[in-house]
Amino acid sequence: MTFERFRAMVEEMVAEVPDEFLRGLQGVHVLPEERLEEGYEDVFRLGEYLDPGPEAFLGAGEGLGRHIALYHGSFAAIAAAEPGFDWEEEAWETLTHELRHHVESLAGEDFLVQDDELRAESFPRRRD
Repeated sequence: MTFERFRAMVEEMVAEVPDEFLRGLQGVHVLPEERLEEGYEDVFRLGEYLDPGPEAFLGAGEGLGRHIALYHGSFAAIAAAEPGFDWEEEAWETLTHELRHHVESLAGEDFLVQDDELRAESFPRRRD
């Protein structure tokens, strides 16, 4: 799937999300690069929730805000290795996963962060 088509698909998905889940979110961005998880073998990051934390944290200001990034290159790398890769299903799952991080962040919770860390323990690590 081309970058342009992927971006349009994600934009349509975001339009379907109820406004209350997007409150306080400055944007959902589709980026062309692939993102490997640092320290792991062949583990691609499909998306991430970017939250600068409190305004005073590391000089962050009101303009920085909360964002979601989806990495087209990571989706493409996985799709190349997996026949039958379902772009739409994976994009929706990634988008809603990152939206849950956003909603939990607004609520001051980190349940999904803890779950992500637990799941990451089973990923094969690089031998440096």
